Amino acid sequence: MIKSWLVIGVVAILVAFGLARLNTPEGNRWFNRQRRPHWLTFEKLIPVIWTVILICGVWSAYNVWEAAPAANPPWGLMALYLLLEVAIMLYTPSMFWFKNLRAGTIVGAAGWIIGLILAILVYPVSAMGTILLIPYLLWSPIGTYVTWVMEGLNSVES
Repeated sequence: MIKSWLVIGVVAILVAFGLARLNTPEGNRWFNRQRRPHWLTFEKLIPVIWTVILICGVWSAYNVWEAAPAANPPWGLMALYLLLEVAIMLYTPSMFWFKNLRAGTIVGAAGWIIGLILAILVYPVSAMGTILLIPYLLWSPIGTYVTWVMEGLNSVES
Protein backbone atom coordinates (compact mmCIF):
# COMPACT_ATOMS: atom_id res chain seq x y z
CA MET A 1 0.00 0.00 0.00
CA ILE A 2 1.25 3.47 -0.88
CA LYS A 3 2.08 5.66 2.13
CA SER A 4 -0.24 8.62 2.74
CA TRP A 5 2.66 11.07 3.13
CA LEU A 6 3.92 10.08 -0.32
CA VAL A 7 0.55 10.57 -2.02
CA ILE A 8 -0.08 13.89 -0.26
CA GLY A 9 3.44 15.13 -1.03
CA VAL A 10 3.35 14.11 -4.69
CA VAL A 11 -0.07 15.69 -5.24
CA ALA A 12 1.11 18.91 -3.56
CA ILE A 13 4.26 19.06 -5.70
CA LEU A 14 2.35 18.35 -8.91
CA VAL A 15 -0.21 21.05 -8.14
CA ALA A 16 2.46 23.58 -7.16
CA PHE A 17 4.65 23.02 -10.20
CA GLY A 18 1.69 22.62 -12.56
CA LEU A 19 0.08 25.90 -11.54
CA ALA A 20 3.42 27.72 -11.33
CA ARG A 21 3.81 26.98 -15.04
CA LEU A 22 0.88 29.32 -15.64
CA ASN A 23 3.11 32.27 -14.75
CA THR A 24 4.26 34.11 -17.85
CA PRO A 25 7.53 35.97 -18.48
CA GLU A 26 5.49 38.96 -19.66
CA GLY A 27 3.45 38.90 -16.45
CA ASN A 28 6.61 38.60 -14.39
CA ARG A 29 8.10 41.66 -16.13
CA TRP A 30 4.87 43.57 -15.52
CA PHE A 31 4.85 42.62 -11.82
CA ASN A 32 8.51 43.55 -11.36
CA ARG A 33 7.74 47.06 -12.68
CA GLN A 34 5.10 47.63 -10.00
CA ARG A 35 5.94 49.98 -7.16
CA ARG A 36 6.20 48.47 -3.71
CA PRO A 37 5.64 50.03 -0.30
CA HIS A 38 8.83 51.43 1.25
CA TRP A 39 8.42 49.15 4.27
CA LEU A 40 8.50 45.98 2.14
CA THR A 41 12.06 45.14 3.16
CA PHE A 42 11.44 41.38 3.41
CA GLU A 43 10.49 40.67 -0.21
CA LYS A 44 13.51 38.40 -0.78
CA LEU A 45 12.32 36.18 2.08
CA ILE A 46 8.87 35.62 0.56
CA PRO A 47 9.85 32.45 -1.42
CA VAL A 48 11.32 30.93 1.76
CA ILE A 49 8.22 31.88 3.76
CA TRP A 50 5.93 30.27 1.18
CA THR A 51 8.09 27.14 1.05
CA VAL A 52 7.75 26.74 4.82
CA ILE A 53 4.00 27.39 4.64
CA LEU A 54 3.50 24.80 1.89
CA ILE A 55 5.53 22.22 3.81
CA CYS A 56 3.41 22.91 6.89
CA GLY A 57 0.28 22.46 4.77
CA VAL A 58 1.44 19.07 3.49
CA TRP A 59 2.41 18.03 7.01
CA SER A 60 -0.99 19.19 8.27
CA ALA A 61 -2.81 17.13 5.62
CA TYR A 62 -0.68 14.10 6.53
CA ASN A 63 -1.54 14.53 10.24
CA VAL A 64 -5.24 14.76 9.44
CA TRP A 65 -5.13 11.69 7.18
CA GLU A 66 -3.30 9.63 9.80
CA ALA A 67 -5.54 10.82 12.67
CA ALA A 68 -8.78 9.95 10.87
CA PRO A 69 -10.31 6.53 11.44
CA ALA A 70 -9.16 4.03 8.80
CA ALA A 71 -12.77 3.14 8.06
CA ASN A 72 -13.62 6.77 7.31
CA PRO A 73 -10.92 8.54 5.22
CA PRO A 74 -11.19 12.35 5.35
CA TRP A 75 -11.76 12.88 1.61
CA GLY A 76 -13.67 16.12 2.15
CA LEU A 77 -10.84 17.63 4.17
CA MET A 78 -8.30 16.47 1.59
CA ALA A 79 -10.39 18.22 -1.09
CA LEU A 80 -10.26 21.43 0.99
CA TYR A 81 -6.48 21.11 1.34
CA LEU A 82 -6.30 20.77 -2.44
CA LEU A 83 -8.57 23.79 -2.93
CA LEU A 84 -6.41 25.81 -0.55
CA GLU A 85 -3.24 24.92 -2.43
CA VAL A 86 -4.88 25.80 -5.74
CA ALA A 87 -5.89 29.20 -4.31
CA ILE A 88 -2.35 29.78 -3.02
CA MET A 89 -0.76 28.81 -6.32
CA LEU A 90 -3.22 30.88 -8.42
CA TYR A 91 -2.33 34.09 -6.60
CA THR A 92 0.56 34.97 -8.89
CA PRO A 93 -0.86 33.71 -12.21
CA SER A 94 -4.10 35.60 -11.58
CA MET A 95 -2.17 38.86 -11.36
CA PHE A 96 0.10 37.98 -14.28
CA TRP A 97 -2.75 37.01 -16.61
CA PHE A 98 -4.86 40.07 -15.90
CA LYS A 99 -1.95 42.42 -15.10
CA ASN A 100 -4.07 43.46 -12.17
CA LEU A 101 -3.04 43.57 -8.53
CA ARG A 102 -6.66 43.46 -7.40
CA ALA A 103 -6.89 39.92 -8.79
CA GLY A 104 -4.11 38.93 -6.39
CA THR A 105 -5.80 40.68 -3.49
CA ILE A 106 -9.06 38.83 -4.19
CA VAL A 107 -7.37 35.44 -4.59
CA GLY A 108 -5.29 36.05 -1.45
CA ALA A 109 -8.37 36.95 0.61
CA ALA A 110 -10.32 33.97 -0.74
CA GLY A 111 -7.41 31.68 0.14
CA TRP A 112 -7.35 32.98 3.70
CA ILE A 113 -11.08 32.28 4.08
CA ILE A 114 -10.59 28.74 2.75
CA GLY A 115 -7.64 28.27 5.12
CA LEU A 116 -9.66 29.48 8.12
CA ILE A 117 -12.56 27.14 7.29
CA LEU A 118 -10.11 24.27 6.83
CA ALA A 119 -8.38 24.98 10.15
CA ILE A 120 -11.72 24.98 11.97
CA LEU A 121 -12.86 21.74 10.33
CA VAL A 122 -9.51 20.03 10.89
CA TYR A 123 -9.33 20.76 14.62
CA PRO A 124 -11.67 17.95 15.77
CA VAL A 125 -9.64 15.45 13.73
CA SER A 126 -6.13 16.72 14.51
CA ALA A 127 -5.16 19.67 16.70
CA MET A 128 -1.65 19.40 15.23
CA GLY A 129 -3.17 19.67 11.76
CA THR A 130 -4.72 23.00 12.76
CA ILE A 131 -1.51 24.22 14.42
CA LEU A 132 0.37 23.53 11.18
CA LEU A 133 -2.07 25.78 9.30
CA ILE A 134 -1.35 28.75 11.59
CA PRO A 135 1.71 29.95 9.61
CA TYR A 136 -0.53 30.28 6.54
CA LEU A 137 -3.29 31.99 8.50
CA LEU A 138 -0.78 34.50 9.86
CA TRP A 139 1.14 35.12 6.63
CA SER A 140 -1.70 35.20 4.11
CA PRO A 141 -3.23 38.45 5.42
CA ILE A 142 0.22 40.07 5.30
CA GLY A 143 0.73 39.06 1.67
CA THR A 144 -2.80 40.11 0.78
CA TYR A 145 -2.30 43.46 2.51
CA VAL A 146 0.97 44.05 0.64
CA THR A 147 -0.80 43.37 -2.65
CA TRP A 148 -3.65 45.70 -1.67
CA VAL A 149 -1.17 48.48 -0.80
CA MET A 150 0.67 47.89 -4.09
CA GLU A 151 -2.65 48.25 -5.91
CA GLY A 152 -3.03 51.72 -4.44
CA LEU A 153 0.57 52.66 -5.26
CA ASN A 154 0.17 51.56 -8.86
CA SER A 155 -3.36 52.75 -9.62
CA VAL A 156 -3.75 54.66 -12.84
CA GLU A 157 -5.03 58.16 -12.23
CA SER A 158 -7.34 59.70 -14.80
